[in-house]
Amino acid sequence: MSSLYSRKSRSVGFWLGFMTLLVAIMILVGGATRLTNAGLSITEWRPVSGAMPPMSDAEWLSEFEKYKLIPEFNAENPDMELSGFKFIYFMEWSHRQLGRFIGLVYLFPFLLFMFLGKLERGKKGRFFSVLLLIGLQGAIGWWMVSSGLGEGRVDVSQYRLATHLGMAFLILAILFWTWLDHLQSWPASNSAPRLKGRTTLLFLLVFLQIIAGAFVAGTHAGMSYNTWPLMDGGFIPNGYLAMNPLWKNMFENVASIQFNHRMLGYFTLIMTLWVWGAANRHREANIVRASSWLLASVLCQMALGIVALLKVIELPYAISHQAGAIIVFIFAIWTMRSARVRTY
Repeated sequence: MSSLYSRKSRSVGFWLGFMTLLVAIMILVGGATRLTNAGLSITEWRPVSGAMPPMSDAEWLSEFEKYKLIPEFNAENPDMELSGFKFIYFMEWSHRQLGRFIGLVYLFPFLLFMFLGKLERGKKGRFFSVLLLIGLQGAIGWWMVSSGLGEGRVDVSQYRLATHLGMAFLILAILFWTWLDHLQSWPASNSAPRLKGRTTLLFLLVFLQIIAGAFVAGTHAGMSYNTWPLMDGGFIPNGYLAMNPLWKNMFENVASIQFNHRMLGYFTLIMTLWVWGAANRHREANIVRASSWLLASVLCQMALGIVALLKVIELPYAISHQAGAIIVFIFAIWTMRSARVRTY
């Protein structure tokens, strides 16, 4: 083991790995909260006092009455009883509580490691940036929820949902990359310059596909065109560009949103095969290993997406598809990182 690695703190490495895992779990819990239509069950933002759930019957009834005042209740859950409300409330409360836990588990070790001088020089700014992003993510979460509480809406804005999900994956990327930095016993370098650009492009494509998936979720586009490989009997669905101005179709037209998500999936597979083939031709062992796992995960993710679509977004398949997105994203980062690390 090199002296460079031996000077790094094992406790910092464990902390970074644990934080990466927590954020991945947080994304899954957020997906489950959305899929169970629980995201609007808590109609107030109380970062501190909201840490305690209702404890008495009176408190539960008070929260239920607040929920009854928003459009979602009358439009989608007019027959809901208190027991059903408790379930969706618990889903949303768990999501927020995990967010509080992540904030604390990041903040206090960060301050301790700073005080003890265990954080690597040159990376303290990155660690501090993650702290700021975690705090910002909490505010974005409420900004998203608040968009679904007003008159005329029964769901959150798909634009704000995409922002919230994109921020979550950005935090995950920084944490995982920093963890890999910490684990490496050698500095980053351009060991595979011909693959560096390709793996970066592939990572950006995966991230774009995740954002496109957020728009599918935010508009319930997965509940329509539940056939594959065709959409409504054709490759390109009718009404693909039915809205004016045209750019709105990309974000508000269900047909366009689902078609684009499908196409990005195909492009991601093609790009992954390109990177995998190039890595094998150039015999870059690190990238071959990483891109092989990425290729396997992309194939599985495509299969999960097709099954989820055909099953009309049943909860187990939809959650599995979201978990698959996290795995593909992690492997895309690993592949991109492998193009920047010496192979000796």
